[in-house]
Amino acid sequence: MKIFISADMEGISGVATNQQLKTNAEYQRFRKLMTADVNAAIEGAFQGGAKEVVVADGHGNMSNILIEELDRRARLVSGNNRVMCQLEGLDDSFDGIMFVGHHGREGGSERTVISHTLAGVCVNEMKINGRVVGETEMNSLVAGRFGVPAIFISGDDAYVQEVQASFPHVEAAITKRAVDRFAAELIHPEEARDEIRKKAEAAVNKAASLEPETITGPTTFEIEMKGPQQAQMTTTLPTVELISPKRIRFTCNDIVTAYKHMWGCVIIAMTATNGVLGQVNA
Repeated sequence: MKIFISADMEGISGVATNQQLKTNAEYQRFRKLMTADVNAAIEGAFQGGAKEVVVADGHGNMSNILIEELDRRARLVSGNNRVMCQLEGLDDSFDGIMFVGHHGREGGSERTVISHTLAGVCVNEMKINGRVVGETEMNSLVAGRFGVPAIFISGDDAYVQEVQASFPHVEAAITKRAVDRFAAELIHPEEARDEIRKKAEAAVNKAASLEPETITGPTTFEIEMKGPQQAQMTTTLPTVELISPKRIRFTCNDIVTAYKHMWGCVIIAMTATNGVLGQVNA
């Protein structure tokens, strides 16, 4: 039994505001809390029968988890130059994927904590074959193409409700109650980790009985950007069609290729936010 963990930060225990993840002193605190939540999921996975666990750090610069404090039984994918973004390292050898500390999508629930979709600076909405998705739903569909089912999520209660509308079978650990995009009713991190361990163990126990959900055949992404300059610059890729000042569309033969294409568009859009050569002076 081999488990892949995609770890984010907004949904971990203790997080209520964006500033906690941006000001250095607070960010260093929450790196420790993120690592501890991930450790709880790793422990639960091994208790449930996992023999191997790989963790992909998926927040911000994707190098937040403290390797010296990570459960020594797990391996960590860290760093930000990745073709597969939050899924770097995933292949068909895995038996289940877990999402630890994830969050709701941009434009979803009015109260899910620090909601956004992949890159808050540029993405307003993302659709796959006409279906609006957040990060967890999108990553789950991509994992399904490798035959890997989504089995576990942790985050605030509004995020859990959002994801279970599409993936009702996933085990869910609620780490806090969402009040507003920048407010939450928190529980003690140890209480949250107890829940993560318990639900992660249950998820691995039933992983073999779950069928992954995916999309077969051509896959169309439609992405609404926050600024027209972001959308316009993605059309440097000839496969990308500008369908309104802020909305783009492209189609690939399969969802894995489309996911990589989406990530390339997001990288371009982020770079174009203030002008692609705005920081270059030589």
